[in-house]
Amino acid sequence: MIYLDHNASTPVRPEVADAMHQALTDLGANPSSPHRAGMQARAAIERAREQVAALVGARADEVVFVSGGTEGDHLAVIGAALARRDHGRIVAAAAIEHHAVHGAAELLEQFGWSHQSLPCDADGRTPVAAVHALPEGTTVVSLMFANNETGVLQPVTELAAAAHARGMLVHCDAVQGAGKVPVDAAALGVDYLVLSAHKFGGPKGTAAVIVRQGAPLAPLFRGSGHERGRRGGTENAAGIVGLGLAAEAAAREIATESVRIAGLRDAFERQVLAALPDAVVHGARVPRLPGTSQVSFPGARSDHMLMALDARGVCASAGAACHSGGVEPSAVLTAMGVSRELAICAIRFSFGRTTSADDVARAATLVPEAVAAVRQSGAVGARP
Repeated sequence: MIYLDHNASTPVRPEVADAMHQALTDLGANPSSPHRAGMQARAAIERAREQVAALVGARADEVVFVSGGTEGDHLAVIGAALARRDHGRIVAAAAIEHHAVHGAAELLEQFGWSHQSLPCDADGRTPVAAVHALPEGTTVVSLMFANNETGVLQPVTELAAAAHARGMLVHCDAVQGAGKVPVDAAALGVDYLVLSAHKFGGPKGTAAVIVRQGAPLAPLFRGSGHERGRRGGTENAAGIVGLGLAAEAAAREIATESVRIAGLRDAFERQVLAALPDAVVHGARVPRLPGTSQVSFPGARSDHMLMALDARGVCASAGAACHSGGVEPSAVLTAMGVSRELAICAIRFSFGRTTSADDVARAATLVPEAVAAVRQSGAVGARP
């Protein structure tokens, strides 16, 4: 198999798997217990906290460990909104945000908050003017670091400055960016930043929220004082050890790997576009994550393309939501103004640490084969 779905999840690094196995063997005690075994587990967690902080330019005491990016987004958005409920009950999020962020906003709506959506331009970037246009009473703004479908990098620093000038708190979902390109929470100027281990060689089910020193946060999980009172529940010591080690390895390799992977992506796009000149690469005119390429193949619906690619040994993802009998266009591409006919033909290829030049060369020949097969089958169009 040629695995080109690293934005969905990355293979666990061998050294991370080994460290987690050792942690499962050696760190059986509760990290909150005062005895020697508990202190050993606590020391491993605090070491990982330092490793995670170093990856994203944060302080160790700003790191809060959680179960994944979805929980991290909910903790940041809802926790910040609850902490600022006396200042207003409006939250805002970019239209291109991950479903986890929109889900947090929808939950707040059930408790009396309202939700504003920030538009994006044709390249998939949120304009600063959108922040200026938010109504009074907006207390929290969500601004993703890089889009999970197109890979387009967002002008977070400028957006955050505009939001802070209006007294708003800023949450940044950096799940797709952290560990792949340099991310500096302090330089971005955000109050909350979320990252997830399985996007850069760590285990699934382990993530972190960076909570800027002094930023208000109401905990969602209560009844205990774990994570300095910000997230109740006994810590997942083995997972956290894996997250920390993956963060350290990613930080060490970012400078060289980001260049190598960007070269692979560019070579892939050149070869595919040469064979299929009517294909459209979304977000190609602006800076993107090095390993993300979302391409629409007119006349080849994404659900059929995924089956054709899988039959040829290529793993990728659809930009559209696939259902029985049809597809719905990606909300991201819709926000960018991409036509429905083109949006339902979008496929995301994402490259990572384990991707080789040979993988890319082979995939670039198999993709046109898959497109031709789907087009010839006559399986075109959306559900009526």
